[in-house]
Amino acid sequence: MTRVPVEDDKDEVLALVATALSWDLNGRGLPAADVALSMAETFSRYGRDAAEELRNQCLNISANSWAGLGAQATLGETARRLNLRPLAPTAAPRSAAHRAQNHARLIQALTRAMGQVSEERARSSPAPLRR
Repeated sequence: MTRVPVEDDKDEVLALVATALSWDLNGRGLPAADVALSMAETFSRYGRDAAEELRNQCLNISANSWAGLGAQATLGETARRLNLRPLAPTAAPRSAAHRAQNHARLIQALTRAMGQVSEERARSSPAPLRR
């Protein structure tokens, strides 16, 4: 099975993240539970791929660096949240939207951690030799 690189889905997923985070859980206008649960599942799939990519990026930085420590915390939270039992299709719209929003925030954290790790890698990589 060939996996699609995380970057191919990033713009689409980040647009869904913005949509999910715009919902007012205490107001009207929540999406149907099946829509929110579908988004949560999309975030879960993307999150697993992003977490794997982040783990691989962390191999090239110091584990004790600020970015490394932050990435490890984010990866721990990712493992915890993405292994929650899925909500039933009969879940209330508010519960489904809440799950989607929590997963959306997780995607934001993974994206932020990947950026920080990339910056750390750039700072810590040796300068190219000049001839």
